[in-house]
Amino acid sequence: MTTSPSPLPAVRAIVTGHTRGLGEALAEQLLRRDIAVLGLSRGRHPSLASHSPESLVEAELDLSEPARVQAWLGGDTLGAFVAGASRVLLFNNAGTVEPIGPLDTQDTAAIARAVGLNVATPLMLASALAKLAPDALERRIAHISSGAARNAYAGWSVYCATKAALDHHARAVALDANRALRICSVAPGVVDTGMQATIRATSDERLPSRERFAQLKSSGALSTPDDAARQLIDYVLSDDFGSTPTADIRHLG
Repeated sequence: MTTSPSPLPAVRAIVTGHTRGLGEALAEQLLRRDIAVLGLSRGRHPSLASHSPESLVEAELDLSEPARVQAWLGGDTLGAFVAGASRVLLFNNAGTVEPIGPLDTQDTAAIARAVGLNVATPLMLASALAKLAPDALERRIAHISSGAARNAYAGWSVYCATKAALDHHARAVALDANRALRICSVAPGVVDTGMQATIRATSDERLPSRERFAQLKSSGALSTPDDAARQLIDYVLSDDFGSTPTADIRHLG
């Protein structure tokens, strides 16, 4: 089911996984900045629409199933959302850290879901945006990456591989040199979300680095979703965005 309030501001953003965690913070802060949001998640947000009915569009979609995403892209929701926009932003935020564990313990269905959610859907949305917003002055695509894209961790082979795929996709798209499109795969740092709770609840046998993440939580070293979202949005809207195909929010100054 899709809801489509109108009219929409000229600057618009697509946010995947907008109902919780970092995606929720991104959607909230974008709306506060008078940037219209198309939120893509399995369900609708319980309160965002009541606060910003004119600027929020929501589509209920299982982003881990590429066939469903492809069918949705064949409809008119995305095209209607970007029509007439002066600038369109895409935050490929939704993702999963599962399956966690050595190769011989991984569930093949979980691997397929992870590749669908972490890789296939972001790439499909990026391509669709490039095709559907030819009149926008600018399109900016932000893949939400991870330090796991650039450093291997035992027990995290699927997560590391899928996030590395986003990094390399951004590198290759940047070489296309489309002047109306900027892209960057951005690591937001270690953010205090449900994904971190999943990591801390994992056994040391499945994830040998679990204790490191537990210590980050206990020492107060995790970023809040609001802080990470603010930094991400500031960067995506800045003149520097896209100057490099990969970035880490913690190293931008």
